Amino acid sequence: MKKFDAAIAGGGIIGGAIALELARAGLRVAVFDRQQPGQEASWASAGILSPAPENPGMVAMVPLGKASMALYPEFVAQVEEISGRGAGFRPKGTLEALFSQDTQAQLSTIIALHHGLGLKAEPLRAEDARELEPVLSEEVEAAVLRPEEASVDNRALTAAILEAAQRSGAEIFSGNGVKAIWREGNRCAGLVLQNEKVEAKWTIMAAGCFSAAIEGIAQYAPVRPAKGQMVALRADELKIDRVLWSEKIYLVPRNDGRIAAGATVEHAGFDKRVTAGGIEKILSSAIELAPGLVNAHIEETWAGLRPDSPDHLPILGPTDVDGLVMATGHFRSGILLTPITARLVREWITEQRVSVDWDRFSPMRFLSAEAAPRAQQTCS
Repeated sequence: MKKFDAAIAGGGIIGGAIALELARAGLRVAVFDRQQPGQEASWASAGILSPAPENPGMVAMVPLGKASMALYPEFVAQVEEISGRGAGFRPKGTLEALFSQDTQAQLSTIIALHHGLGLKAEPLRAEDARELEPVLSEEVEAAVLRPEEASVDNRALTAAILEAAQRSGAEIFSGNGVKAIWREGNRCAGLVLQNEKVEAKWTIMAAGCFSAAIEGIAQYAPVRPAKGQMVALRADELKIDRVLWSEKIYLVPRNDGRIAAGATVEHAGFDKRVTAGGIEKILSSAIELAPGLVNAHIEETWAGLRPDSPDHLPILGPTDVDGLVMATGHFRSGILLTPITARLVREWITEQRVSVDWDRFSPMRFLSAEAAPRAQQTCS
């Protein structure tokens, strides 16, 4: 029987980064994935690094996002050095374009929200925005520059992290999916794979939207897939430096000249088919934001499955089963939260403390939510 200090279910960017952190801390680590690692949400993402909340419900995640953003330059440098691979890190900021008729009120609200959360944001007149990014539509009324944001080539970064983890001593096993946690009383003794058991002092669940399908996990990580369709465009005559954002679309330039455009949010189970309606929505919104893209070549279309939790917040931290730790449910922020997730899990496992408060994201919140209705039924 294989025996490790830590066994990780899921070989995406989160599982790989945790493996890297733990291996560098001297632990014997193994990662188990049902297929070739790094081929699910990590591969399908856009790679935007923004701690700004997309809606009021995401404000709780801002401190975690800021902490992760602060780690990113050093994290990327370390991964690139160990792996010998590039990660396509572009710390060039985001430009959010506003089209509404009531632009000034919208602009003031966005700036006030960002400043209140300790995030840098600068209001721009439309002409100043187009001076920075000439591809922007003449219909843009104003813009917000978020200078401290960035992007990364998520496919390149994921591959580099997995390579760095292996070079640091982690073992990565593909094509041997996790069926269940191996539980002995109130202790997690490891993982049950398709054909064997693996013993581990620590078991980390980082299987993204597939986590809830692993026996013994759904009560801690009731994640479901949230499909996102994407398009990769190439328009060599156009130059985009920053991530461009509107309420309908984002455009993410890559170092290789591609432009990632996306993305839909669909709760369609585990269906990863690309649809005409999804791609039409993306393309029309992209051309509305940057009209020059009307002549762009479509290089690739794809869909991925984000791990969405009931409150759309990450699921991080220990459970009430000794040795079982969750690191899933990152929804649309998995790439952003990779460095901080890996650091916090490593801190917890090696020091039994964390440097950033993660109680809000505890997997135990779902057990509490389940218990409340039962208690009410008992009382009535």
